[in-house]
Amino acid sequence: MKTRNRAAALILIGSVFSCTDLHKDPIGLLTPEQVSTDPTLNSVKLSVTGSYQMLSSTLNILNQWRWDLGTVFRDDFILDDIASDDVKKKWNPDGDQAWMDQIQSFNFTSSNQAFNGQWTYDYEGISRSNLAISYLTDAAITAKIGIDPALQNRSLGEAYFLRAFYYFDLVNHFGDVPLLVKPLKSFTDAYAVAKRETAANVYTQISSDLAQAKSLLPSSKYSDPVEHWRASKGAALAMQAKVALYNAKWTDVISIVTELESLNFYGLNPNYFDSFDVAKEGTETEVIFEYDHQSGQTPRKGNGLCAPLDWGFIAPTDNFLAEFEANDPRLAYTVNVTAKAVYKLLGATNTVYKGNDDAPSNKIYIRLADVLLWKAEAYNETGNYPAAIAIINTIRNRARTGVAVGGALPPAGTLPDRDVLSVDKAQVKAWLVHERRVELGFESQRFNDLKRWKMASTVLNAAIGKNFKVFNYLYPIPQGEIDKSGGSITQNPGY
Repeated sequence: MKTRNRAAALILIGSVFSCTDLHKDPIGLLTPEQVSTDPTLNSVKLSVTGSYQMLSSTLNILNQWRWDLGTVFRDDFILDDIASDDVKKKWNPDGDQAWMDQIQSFNFTSSNQAFNGQWTYDYEGISRSNLAISYLTDAAITAKIGIDPALQNRSLGEAYFLRAFYYFDLVNHFGDVPLLVKPLKSFTDAYAVAKRETAANVYTQISSDLAQAKSLLPSSKYSDPVEHWRASKGAALAMQAKVALYNAKWTDVISIVTELESLNFYGLNPNYFDSFDVAKEGTETEVIFEYDHQSGQTPRKGNGLCAPLDWGFIAPTDNFLAEFEANDPRLAYTVNVTAKAVYKLLGATNTVYKGNDDAPSNKIYIRLADVLLWKAEAYNETGNYPAAIAIINTIRNRARTGVAVGGALPPAGTLPDRDVLSVDKAQVKAWLVHERRVELGFESQRFNDLKRWKMASTVLNAAIGKNFKVFNYLYPIPQGEIDKSGGSITQNPGY
């Protein structure tokens, strides 16, 4: 198996792989150069490591500057942030990359490349994970390469976790999606799975994969003592809790998060920005799962989103800025309006990485504050208002007791505790909605929160004048996928 930057795996219809025609491959088909009849220990390890790559913000992983395919970078910040009321495409509106404006205003068609881009990245990640799983579950291969059983289990747990992670993203965005759980080596195999599986069945597969991951990953904070970025038991538990949250299984959320906390692997960082600070990577205590960007690697592994930040992309809405209470230090840690700098994405409270297309700042996918607020939401939904409020106040306390960007503590009276005696479910929910927005801004959470709270229509249309429609709770299946399947992959209603 070749181990180059674009190597490794299977692609869904229209997913990007070859450098010539990027549209013709049928669903999940392996190219001849990807088929390895004689894998080595090194190639099996690389098949797992390569499965992480589709989570990165590195530029041009799959091809060079294909804006028309939406694959220049992973499109989370478009589909989950620009679509929300937190983020707008640019500081100064212009006609550049109008397809992003269409997502922002909900005036798009199923041919918008943002959908193709996200679909491509997720299915490429699934394809790579499937290949790794096929190696690691083949007794003949594992015996031949002499892999250590502990490494085999850990690697297999990582691959199961990653497949679940990519499928969670797909089902959240698109609903029913094709379900691929093994490498496909012929056109017959490929077209046989070119159909949509129900979201319920996809969630069943996600839950199965996460259960496998949890059982296989070592009972330690880090799966690997050196490569801390690898998926861990804590990450598997957090994803199990997130799956429960998105399916409104409130008691499961509470029990799983409690189990995660009992590991004593994670804690809120003393300072809010520590999770994002390049200088604190590897020493902070809050991040549960992230993609580890590194500068100066071959193939490249840097955070390419720092480049469009210098081109004027990714800016806060006025509505987002107005959400913060007086002196809340999280605002200045998130974005510097004067410098037009999103500090959370840059990984520093200055502009040293702005314009750097190979920056070292990591992509944070799951951190403890987010998980604790899931638990607060579940407590509120089950009537345990004091427990919900206590968590909200814990998050607020961390924000007001850490130093602000300038180095001083916020003034007395900043972010006062919410009333612990409240038994008003709607009030507690409003506090939670606010806290999640200011705590997690620019972390690709807001639009998904609005969707699962069924608040998207009211907030996006009434509050900021978007054109969100009820059928936009699911994005359209990329039109190219439907066309190439001959109609066996169907479209979501409304598109």
